[in-house]
Amino acid sequence: MRQVLLNIVIAFLWVLFQDEDSFKLSTFFAGYLIGILVIYILHRFFGQQFYLKKVWVGIKFLAVYLYQLITSSMTTINYILFKTKDLNPGLVTYETMLDNDWEVTFLTLLIIITPGSTVIRISKEKKKFFIHAIDVSEKEKQKLLKSIRQYEGLILEVAE
Repeated sequence: MRQVLLNIVIAFLWVLFQDEDSFKLSTFFAGYLIGILVIYILHRFFGQQFYLKKVWVGIKFLAVYLYQLITSSMTTINYILFKTKDLNPGLVTYETMLDNDWEVTFLTLLIIITPGSTVIRISKEKKKFFIHAIDVSEKEKQKLLKSIRQYEGLILEVAE
């Protein structure tokens, strides 16, 4: 948070030092880019990661989630419309590496929001998820576990 505020202050100082008659967004943007460069060079002195890395992880997380949401929605619609006799619902277990309560909660929400699967129970140690899936055939089960591992990796990346 400090890095973002410092970057905005650098951008405003850049606008002030340009000796222009009015505030120009292009000058502010140029100052913001210069601030990014300055903060990137000095970020190791803040004792934190460079803040744009978190922004990049957030964008990547959003892209992966939207892709998973669209593909799982299409799969669920396909099952509902065309394969109602081929449904093979069942339970899948998944062991997680996540430690914090908010990480486990976030992973649970991501699994619940994704169509075709829902978390039924989490073990007391918060290490094992019991997930109900619309199809537990080997192929679909592997796809579900792969997407959950992908979510988990992104959560770990955000938590760094």
